[in-house]
Amino acid sequence: MKLILLFCASLWLCSTFSNSQRSVHNRTSNFQVGVILDLKSVVGSMGLSCMSVALSDFYSIHSNYSTRLSLHVRDSQEQAIEAAAAGLNLLKDVKVDAILGPQKSAQANFLMDLGDRAQVPIISFSATSPSLHSRTPYFVQAAQGDDTQVGAIAAIVKTFQWSQVVMIFEDSEYGSGIVPYLSNAFQDVNARISYKSVFPVSASDEFILKELYKMMTLQTRVVVVHMSHTLGARLFLKAKEIGMMEKGYAWIITSGLMDLAYLMDSDVAEAMQGVLGVKPLIPKSEQLRSFSSRLKKKSLEKSPGIGRADLSIFGLWAYDTLWALAMAAERVGVKEPPKTLENSTVNLNVSDLFNFGKSEVGPKLLKAISETKFEGLSGKFRLIDGKMESSSYQIINMVGKGQKEVGIWNPSLGIRRELNLNATTHDTSSRENMRSIIWPGDSTLVPKGWEVPMSAKKLRIGVPVKAGFTDFVRVVKDTQVNAPTISGFYIEVFKSVMEALPYSVPYELVPFENPDGSSAGTYNDLIYQVFLQNYDAAIGDITITANRSKYVDFTLPFAEGGIISIVPITYEDVNDIWAFLKPLKKELWLTSIAFFFLTGLAVWILEHRVSSAFRGPPSQHVGMIFYFPFSTLVFAHRERIVNNLARLVVVVWMFVILILNSTYTASLSSRLTVQRLQPAITDVSELIKNRDFVGCQEGSFIVDFLIKKGFDKSRIRTFTSPYDCDEALSRGSKSGGISAFYDVIPYSKLFLSKHCDKYMTVGPTYRTDGFAFVFPKGSPLVADVSRAVIELTENGKILEIEQHWLRNEQTCAGPDDNMNSITISLQSFKGLFAITGGVTAVSLLIFIASYLYKYRDFHRRVSNSRITIWSKVVAICRQFDQRDLSSGQPQDKLPESGISPNTSSENSVQPPDLPRNHSNSNEIVSSAPEELHDATTATIHCLNLEDMSAVQHPGVILPSDN
Repeated sequence: MKLILLFCASLWLCSTFSNSQRSVHNRTSNFQVGVILDLKSVVGSMGLSCMSVALSDFYSIHSNYSTRLSLHVRDSQEQAIEAAAAGLNLLKDVKVDAILGPQKSAQANFLMDLGDRAQVPIISFSATSPSLHSRTPYFVQAAQGDDTQVGAIAAIVKTFQWSQVVMIFEDSEYGSGIVPYLSNAFQDVNARISYKSVFPVSASDEFILKELYKMMTLQTRVVVVHMSHTLGARLFLKAKEIGMMEKGYAWIITSGLMDLAYLMDSDVAEAMQGVLGVKPLIPKSEQLRSFSSRLKKKSLEKSPGIGRADLSIFGLWAYDTLWALAMAAERVGVKEPPKTLENSTVNLNVSDLFNFGKSEVGPKLLKAISETKFEGLSGKFRLIDGKMESSSYQIINMVGKGQKEVGIWNPSLGIRRELNLNATTHDTSSRENMRSIIWPGDSTLVPKGWEVPMSAKKLRIGVPVKAGFTDFVRVVKDTQVNAPTISGFYIEVFKSVMEALPYSVPYELVPFENPDGSSAGTYNDLIYQVFLQNYDAAIGDITITANRSKYVDFTLPFAEGGIISIVPITYEDVNDIWAFLKPLKKELWLTSIAFFFLTGLAVWILEHRVSSAFRGPPSQHVGMIFYFPFSTLVFAHRERIVNNLARLVVVVWMFVILILNSTYTASLSSRLTVQRLQPAITDVSELIKNRDFVGCQEGSFIVDFLIKKGFDKSRIRTFTSPYDCDEALSRGSKSGGISAFYDVIPYSKLFLSKHCDKYMTVGPTYRTDGFAFVFPKGSPLVADVSRAVIELTENGKILEIEQHWLRNEQTCAGPDDNMNSITISLQSFKGLFAITGGVTAVSLLIFIASYLYKYRDFHRRVSNSRITIWSKVVAICRQFDQRDLSSGQPQDKLPESGISPNTSSENSVQPPDLPRNHSNSNEIVSSAPEELHDATTATIHCLNLEDMSAVQHPGVILPSDN
């Protein structure tokens, strides 16, 4: 009985559970999802198969979810218009909530606008153009954009120090989208895209061969390829056919081509041997291995390549994308029953092609998938601004029948052999960070990135043709073989530099000449021909200038630069009537005369009140001021110096006179006994002011240099040979020649070595950057030739060549310095004049301060009086003019007549009742002003000064009380 009850209970529970499951199934909400792919393509069929497996896997694991995805597949047949038609059908008729696809960037470019209008998310796992994701928020790029891989490619170029690359890309939305990002990435690593080749999607074999042959004529040997795998396969087959997959080349392919390279035929794989490529790093996991195993068991080999779909990043992105959409649908939850068609804001006719409403679920689904994060087969699935988060990239080397990982690139760490996120160093420039690489042609040597095309002609090196100055560059026509012979110092330097390169560069020297053998133009014309690529380089005595560097690249200079002027030598005329003035310069003469006068004036001021030798009428004062300092030249002064301050001034002055006199005597004696050399012109401004003619080499940049210095173009003459320069300098400007010749230092030294007794250099050396070799802009030879120049300079090879070619030429920079005219300048005596001037000034200040303090009451009464300013000045001057009897110095003896030696007879009569020491009332008042207001002094009371007339007492000035 118990068994029967248990059986019945079991039946009831089973029935209840079945009803419950049926109830849950009835509440399941279906999300309509459109799928637009190119089903006949490898990526399309692979993506659909992977999404089918993903759908089965997801709901087998999440069987309790209340939502389900229903896929509606459409074939776009590799056409953008078919993809758009499929999108319209899914949006209008099926009313899908989301669309997976389209497959190509060009298809997505149109379809995303439809999704934006209907507010339905368009989710693509294979459209990787960087320009797509930013146009509308309803386009989701569930794949790594092509812009995320440019850092890995640039890091490879930087690691191997390649300076130039050639870029090949297809003419499509997918192909051109990566170009600006690659250009910026190469610029960051100092690499330049020397040539861009655009291939049509349906390029013919003839077009491919034409472009490849064009690239073979270039010097660059690093090629970056970004195109679809079908066009890429044809490209490498043709490259192998014409020999571009041999030693010396480096090929780098982008992620889209690298990911599908293993699907290509064996002959294509053989042609791609040694190619480097990048593709997103797929982390190894148990889930990935299980997926690969189950995929093979599904018998999906009917579609091309599906049996190996686990190796393709596009299949893994398709799998992860469907999982992400299923998770987002579950987060949105059960949908409400569909409403009637919601039209847009504009009323549309039923026949309107775009008459479809806006989805209510689409915005919610877009938000949910944007917030979805999980670990998928391809790694971490996470969207940032509608785009898959960037990750690390593998660097793959195509070797044999397989692919070899040689490094891993991380945006933060650069290239590493193994990915270690805990590493702190960031060094992407070391080749040690990568494993060994097999390059095209089975070579293990790293391609240098460029070489002279062997199938092309030799490098044509332009050489200037010169009628003179041939010691450095010489072009001689050999009539026997009807070919030019090119030699010279700088030609040998160039040949030695090319021999020092680590590789062979075939070249030929081509004179820059007309059919008649004359020069074809100036040096600027030759450089412009290099710019036009009529010459591959130019050598010779070519100076680096800023203007020329705008058109070509220069190597490091191999000869010194600088411009100097050469002028004729003249001999100083010792019979000149003004020869005695030449030992001292004009400013020294004027300064000496000024100090003579100032010193005499200072001594007179200091001695006038205490010494009879410095007294007398005004004419005697002026004579003494000028006579006394000049008498010290020969120490012939006889005046007795009384004041100590004056003695100090005279002692210092005589020391200055001793040195100045000795210097002048020595210089004058030397000039009169030795014939001296001097330049005819000493300053550029003098040449410009006098409008003299100047010269330089024909075709040289110095013409522009002289014009910038201020010379009139009509006053500049050019010459082709040193003989013409010598003749012109000898004649001078007034006789149809030139006054100065300007040239660079090497030529100037050579010219002076042959004419040491006739010419000399004057003025400053104007800096230039020296002589260098010329190459077209961006030429890879510039760096290697520059390094060779440095090497030959350091080991002395260039010096040996110079000694060989110029061994018979004596170096001469002009006449001996000891033979030059020496004129003493003020600079040599500034210290002496400063000392004597300072002592004199301090002595005068002390004297004046003492004088003003001693007679302060008198000066106060004079300044407070109501007389005119002129009268005040006259009073002070007359008071200063009087003899200082209180100085303690012995007085002069008076004559018997009682007349003072320094006063006139009109005001020198001594009153009979005054003592002898008050023999002159005028002198008493003037010399002792402090007694004017002393009412108790008998001497003052005995004279009625107020009643004296101005004629009787001209030296007395009384302040008025009125």
